Amino acid sequence: MELLETKSPDFQKKFQKLLQRGKMDIEGVEKIVRDILKDVQTRGDRAVMEQIAKFDQWTPTTPKELEITPEEMEAGYYCLEPQLREALQIAKERIENYHRKQLPKSWLTFEENGTILGQKVTPVDRAGVYVPGGKAFYPSSLLMNVIPAQVAGVKEIIVTTPTIGNRPHPLLLGALYLLGSPKTFKVGGAGAIGALAYGTGTIPKVDVISGPGNIFVATAKKLVYGEVNIDMIAGPSEIGIIADSSARPDYLAIDLLSQAEHDEMASSILITPDGELARRTIEEIYKILPTLEREEIARKSIENRGVVIVTQNLEEAIDLMNQIAPEHLEVMTSNPFQLLPKIRHAGAIFLGENTPEPIGDYLAGPNHTLPTGGTAKFYSPLSPEVFLKKSSIISFSSDAISQLGEACALLAQAEELTAHQRAVLTRLKENKREG
Repeated sequence: MELLETKSPDFQKKFQKLLQRGKMDIEGVEKIVRDILKDVQTRGDRAVMEQIAKFDQWTPTTPKELEITPEEMEAGYYCLEPQLREALQIAKERIENYHRKQLPKSWLTFEENGTILGQKVTPVDRAGVYVPGGKAFYPSSLLMNVIPAQVAGVKEIIVTTPTIGNRPHPLLLGALYLLGSPKTFKVGGAGAIGALAYGTGTIPKVDVISGPGNIFVATAKKLVYGEVNIDMIAGPSEIGIIADSSARPDYLAIDLLSQAEHDEMASSILITPDGELARRTIEEIYKILPTLEREEIARKSIENRGVVIVTQNLEEAIDLMNQIAPEHLEVMTSNPFQLLPKIRHAGAIFLGENTPEPIGDYLAGPNHTLPTGGTAKFYSPLSPEVFLKKSSIISFSSDAISQLGEACALLAQAEELTAHQRAVLTRLKENKREG
């Protein structure tokens, strides 16, 4: 794990490299993904089935085999331990409650001259949710993507997820049942994104696609944007921690590793003005690593993309973290809420030593689908708004157009749009005649 000090002459050079962590080299991937998308768009179900046979270790013979039945979901749910079913229910309720608070509202406003202006909020007709199934299965991703769409009022939700060997994970089945058994297809990778974007005959075309995935999935989402809307293009997971001398090294170490075990490409970053705390945290990390089930993945991540930065003060630590704009940011200081106003860029902010990042992954309530790679500077976490659209409402009375029409006509004339101008002047003339 790399240890940097801001007072070192070469710090800025190394820090700039850290800021580039989210750049995905998709040049070699893009042609492959374009070909897959074109194949799915052209041949539909047949193309999807061939890709499953190639990548997922089973060979569907008919499109009907692609769908997971409600009966399978129910059976999977009751195979789970009662305590696990209860934990899923707790997570579901907390996620629902939080996301309901995020719902934007329709509204109307009335002006004295008879103008009515407003906003109408409506859900999309159909949403697609991609659930990854690579190095581990994440039922939490299913909950975090389906629930915001349900809260938004989307009538039809289509789930796709790869199932290696045609064996859906019991946790997947149980979580699907808990969510009301949405239509789900055993399709993964770029082909699944193409199926959701274009439709295949069996898999319906959707209006919005959400959900994380590998570089092929991320590239496919980028390429189909415009055909459909997407939530964001997410890269490998990451955590940033700001800590002072009050923080416990064992807490810092395990929290950094909680991201490292996701993926070899995950980034774990600690920034602190306390050099001794930095060194003790690194020691703790290497003590804990051999005890992890996913030690190999976590070790590669920590050694290649793990960084501890020692700053000259806490203000400098905050400034650097705002530049990094991490997906997850923990603040482990004596008074974390005091720092909150100074934090400008982070996907989710975890305040205090009793708020480890995994609490947000599973059941705190806020969404865990977050902007990565510095995109928290301009992207927000997944919310019901991704599945909603807003229409503007405008209604002018005769008094309103009489009052504002001439100014509007002048603006149209200035832009040399004659029909625009006449559309307004015709009403003005008619209103004068009637008046």
